[in-house]
Amino acid sequence: MSKSSVPKSFCSVDASTASIAFAFFIDSKLEKYGKVLFSGSGIYEKIVDTAKKTQSVFKEMPTEYMVIEKTIFANSPMVAVNLALSQGALIAGASMSGVSHVHSVAPISWQSYIGNPLIKKEEKEKIKKNNPGMSKAWYKTKERSIRKERTIDIVSFKYNINITDNDIADAIGIGMFSIENWDKVIKP
Repeated sequence: MSKSSVPKSFCSVDASTASIAFAFFIDSKLEKYGKVLFSGSGIYEKIVDTAKKTQSVFKEMPTEYMVIEKTIFANSPMVAVNLALSQGALIAGASMSGVSHVHSVAPISWQSYIGNPLIKKEEKEKIKKNNPGMSKAWYKTKERSIRKERTIDIVSFKYNINITDNDIADAIGIGMFSIENWDKVIKP
C-alpha cells in the first residue's frame, strides 16, 4: 500500500472517558457505526471496561487501522489525565483485536473539511442578538451545540442515514476526512 492510499478497511473513532463512537469503512464505504458506553464506579474500573469493550468492537469488524480524534486542551489536569488513561485503554483494547496502526486527526481539520468550520464572527453576533443578556459560557455552549447539529446534518445527508448522536456523527466525520486525506492522517 502506498503512503497516500486509503487502506481497504479502517475504523474512525470519537472517544471519551464515557464511550467510544465508531465508524467502520471498507473500500471507503461506511459499513457499520455505533456507540458503546463504558461503566465503572471510578476511573480505573472504567478504564478496564474501556479496554474490554473496545476489544469486542474491533473483534466484530477487524481492521489494522484506526483513526482517532486528537485530544484537545483540557482546563483541568484531572480531565486531561483521565482522557489520556481512557485513550490508552482504548488503543490497547483495539490492538488486542488486531489494530496495528493508530493515527490521529485534529478536530478542526476534519470538521472544517466536512463543511463545519469554527463559527464566524457574524454568526456569533447573530446568536447574541437573538439571545441577549446571556453569559459568555452560555454563548460558547450554544455555538458548540450548533456545530454538533451541523455535523449530524452533514453526515446524515452524505450517507442518507438518520444519525441523532453527535459522537457517532463525529466518528463518521473523522472517517469522511480520512478517506480523502489519508496522506495527512498518516503523517506523525
